Amino acid sequence: MLDGRIRKALDPVLDWIGAGLARGGLRANAITIVGFLFGAAAWAALAIAAYPLALSLVAANRIADGLDGAVARRVGPTDLGGYLDILLDFLFYAGVPFFFAVGRPEFALPAAFLIFSFVGTGSSFLAFAVIAAKRGIATQAGGRKSIYYLGGLTEGTETIALFALICLVPDWFGILAWVFGGLCWLTTIGRIGAALAAFYPEDSRSKSAVGWVESSRPTRSASPQPKQGIDAVGLEDSTHPTTQTTPENVV
Repeated sequence: MLDGRIRKALDPVLDWIGAGLARGGLRANAITIVGFLFGAAAWAALAIAAYPLALSLVAANRIADGLDGAVARRVGPTDLGGYLDILLDFLFYAGVPFFFAVGRPEFALPAAFLIFSFVGTGSSFLAFAVIAAKRGIATQAGGRKSIYYLGGLTEGTETIALFALICLVPDWFGILAWVFGGLCWLTTIGRIGAALAAFYPEDSRSKSAVGWVESSRPTRSASPQPKQGIDAVGLEDSTHPTTQTTPENVV
């Protein structure tokens, strides 16, 4: 929810620092990996209940996450860099509640719920990005990213605020995890709604109730009709002939 505003404020500073790092020959992927190592060290600190140290390492991880993108924008982004950035961020996020529960087993259930909720937000985010890439849809609402950045109630800024709070007041972890997990599910539901609005075809009445069709299912019309080249979720089906381009089948 706050990522767009935060990025607008921080990007000029990050870009200035990133330009200096790029001139010094530092690679964006190296910063990404170092940042992840900071995150892994934060996991270890959480597992032994060293919360002030964990907080400082979480902060270092997030600073590195901002700087790798700034360097990439300076020297040119790569597919591998985008992949590493997304992969290691998601691993870091899931590891924080897990390793907190290692150190405080009494919080295992809310930690499990929080990780489960992260799966919802992460999968709905990445699934939307895959289809958006196929359709050539782009946005810079959350800053310049390697993939389509679909927002929601619980984005990166809110997640880092949660991590800071559980380091500052670890005894509140249970209530914080339950509340934040619930907000994550509201975010997931909102993203599903956004996907339905963006990808569901206008001629949905001729499709199935959830927007999917089985390409192998025979039609009931008396004479065979060519299947449109775009199926109910907007993906090309190369096994069927396409119709002439019309407003109904242009994405």
